Amino acid sequence: MLATPFLPALASGSLVGLVLGLIGGGGSILAVPLLIYAVGVRNPHIAIGTSAFAVAVNALAGLVSHAREHTVKWRCAGFFAPAGMLGAALGAQFGKAVDGQRLLLLFAFLMVLVGVAMIRGRHDEGIPGAACNRDNVWKVGLFGLCTGGLSGFFGIGGGFLIVPALMAATHMPVLNAVGTSLVAVAAFGVTTAASYALSGLVDWPLAGWFIAGGVIGSLVGTHLARRLGKGSGATLKLVFAGLIFVVAGYIVFRNL
Repeated sequence: MLATPFLPALASGSLVGLVLGLIGGGGSILAVPLLIYAVGVRNPHIAIGTSAFAVAVNALAGLVSHAREHTVKWRCAGFFAPAGMLGAALGAQFGKAVDGQRLLLLFAFLMVLVGVAMIRGRHDEGIPGAACNRDNVWKVGLFGLCTGGLSGFFGIGGGFLIVPALMAATHMPVLNAVGTSLVAVAAFGVTTAASYALSGLVDWPLAGWFIAGGVIGSLVGTHLARRLGKGSGATLKLVFAGLIFVVAGYIVFRNL
């Protein structure tokens, strides 16, 4: 890219950060389509590598706010994130070997699955006080490895997978899953971005503008999450699932 279109990048980053801070995931799945169709990145692999780094930094911004509110279960994050980083490193190697357009079509298919999962689990609130223990630690690690693999393969933060995975493994409330997921999102993103950066597939100036917008959006999203996140956020999940279906349909339309 000869010049960085900073306004589209700033706006796109703000949207990703807002969703990421609000529901702990989902924003990252919009990052790649936004970079390609709104910002104008032509190489899907560069979009993936750049978004992975940007989403990781945005997740850290959101994590600071959630940590202050004591919604992060650090013990669970300590088991989940390292297993996921291994999966992300392996997934990134496979992702770089797949044709960019084919990868986008697979990405659209994943988006549809995520949208369906959000709709089905929109009323799941979790169990207050749930945590990682001797009985479920193996499940936490296994879920971390699998979600990390998908995160690395598609170059996404994976929060939309991590939140339900943490809830399934530990039955923790959704607000705790959102806060805890940001540790893994940051870890997965850094791992994936490092792999792509070594192959020269990260646009650093573009990532900077995307991050700037994402930090602002993440702070706003986290504030809203504290106000709306006491329950399951069913309406929000339905709206976001609808957005996912629209974006997935557009990706398929553009590639077919």
